[in-house]
Amino acid sequence: MADLVYRKILADLKQRIQNDEFPTQKLPDERSLMVEYDVSRSTVKRALNIMANQGIIFKKRGSGTFINPLYQKNQTIFQYEGSNLGVTDSFKSDGKIPSIKLLEFRVIPASEELQTELFLNPGDFVYEIKRLRSFDDQPFMIELGYIPIKVAPGLSVETVEGSIFNFLESSTGKTVTKSFMTIAAEPSTNEDQELLNLKPVEPVGIMEGIFFLDDGTPFEVSNMRLHYKYLNYNTFVNLDENG
Repeated sequence: MADLVYRKILADLKQRIQNDEFPTQKLPDERSLMVEYDVSRSTVKRALNIMANQGIIFKKRGSGTFINPLYQKNQTIFQYEGSNLGVTDSFKSDGKIPSIKLLEFRVIPASEELQTELFLNPGDFVYEIKRLRSFDDQPFMIELGYIPIKVAPGLSVETVEGSIFNFLESSTGKTVTKSFMTIAAEPSTNEDQELLNLKPVEPVGIMEGIFFLDDGTPFEVSNMRLHYKYLNYNTFVNLDENG
């Protein structure tokens, strides 16, 4: 129940920011938010800490909590509402309706490369999940992921047609909190052109990554091929004081 409460606060504050409900760019203080949402201080802190880690807000010592102006200016299509680090689990773009079409879902032996990336043993099996994501029936991403069966034994067709990270959190309490990502572009393939409605001369964006659970276990290796018009990904970087 506590998880549900902080997530509702998180989603509501994001929506209020998008609706320009804070013209001074400053959020109410924690005590005011406690009263407004009728929750504990720890619940408010949890929601605000996640927003800070996502680069949506920043705290200025002695002055309060402010909205990151770059977040408002460069709102990406990736708008995840949970505590997971899922860059592909929840999308938003100008009110368009997101949808997922399952292209492939099967169990296969882990290749030597997957064994290395996912810390698996010879003979271990993985789910191979291929999905096409769209906005208002306009496809924008081909997503190919590999997940160890022993990490998520309960996946089904119904599950992978929705949010896998949300299913993981609700069914096991585990969250995806870290990733190693690479972003690039390359000439589109015949499949890219067919599924993403690209012309032969148009490129495709590539996002590849390994996602890790909060306990450090590798959860998924993912390859995302995006229509180049949607290759817009925001991130938030903490710089070491000695760096």
